[in-house]
Amino acid sequence: MKLLDKYILKKFLTTFVFVVLILVAVILVIDFTEKNDDFIKHNIAVSEIIFDYYFNLIPYYVNILSPITVFIATVFVTAKLASHTEIVAILSSGVSFRRLLVPYLIGSSLIAIVIFGLIGWVIPNANKVSVAFQVKYVKGPFVFDGRNVHMKIAPNTFAYMESYNNSAHVGYSFAIETIEGTTLKSKFTSPSVTWDPKKEKWHVDSYVLRTFDGEKETITKGGALDTTLNLRPKDFESTYKLEQTLTLNELNDFIQEKKDRGADDIEVYLIEKYERFSYPFAIIILTIIGVIVSARKARGGVGIQIALGFFLAFVFIIFVITSRSLAQVGDIPPQVAAWIPSIVFTGIGFLLYRYVPR
Repeated sequence: MKLLDKYILKKFLTTFVFVVLILVAVILVIDFTEKNDDFIKHNIAVSEIIFDYYFNLIPYYVNILSPITVFIATVFVTAKLASHTEIVAILSSGVSFRRLLVPYLIGSSLIAIVIFGLIGWVIPNANKVSVAFQVKYVKGPFVFDGRNVHMKIAPNTFAYMESYNNSAHVGYSFAIETIEGTTLKSKFTSPSVTWDPKKEKWHVDSYVLRTFDGEKETITKGGALDTTLNLRPKDFESTYKLEQTLTLNELNDFIQEKKDRGADDIEVYLIEKYERFSYPFAIIILTIIGVIVSARKARGGVGIQIALGFFLAFVFIIFVITSRSLAQVGDIPPQVAAWIPSIVFTGIGFLLYRYVPR
């Protein structure tokens, strides 16, 4: 890198880190104010609050704020350079505007790579601790209230429970059906099924097994029985922010398991997956837009350009929230929803580059 690249890159990265620290600090103070009553109510140790909750919460907010912070940092640095006529001097020396973008692209690419590593593996593992803390002390005990639960546990096998007690790990009116095509081959029923944590198996006290061969039906009755199923108590636990606690590998496996079971609540996990890939790309796009809108020396000073930066950054967040909501209700595919903000802002960046004086 040339001296100019190092100069701009240093300003860009240091400003980005500073903006991140300021915004994260503000959010943590607000979060502490909201949850302070819960901390006092449960008499939680200060060390547990700091290290189990907030220490693991910081990477999450760094990621959430990254598109905004990188955009604000870009606008602030470039506007300051423009206000000191440094941009004019750089361009007058024969450096093209495209060449001027190089240190910004290097900086935003470094940030994008770090963010991808964070959201793929680091943040989900941190969220496992912080989300568990919230469930334990803030959200309150989880009670599974699903009724008439159906789950596909094998290619031709389906499990059914009328209800499930997640505290005692007991399912009521339990049934397993084996269906080939549209033909019912067997049906296993029991008044209840209980999870045995020592054996890691399901236990029934009595059962009735009906097998079908054409019009012939065979009924077998039995007493106590232990069985292994592709079904575990975790399938009935709280799903509060579950998608945020899964690493990229775990998320892919979880989505595939959901698909194999024929689940209909898969959209939120698909959105999470595709957003993890689109977020780093959005950081680069927003950096380019930030340079374009702030490279000119404004008569009103740096404040107007910084205000414009805030405005466009929050418009981006609105696009993210809106597209995510549309995907969750099934109006648009999750993979499209995750990329809509980046696609729209890529178009905005292209128009700004072509028509806005630089």
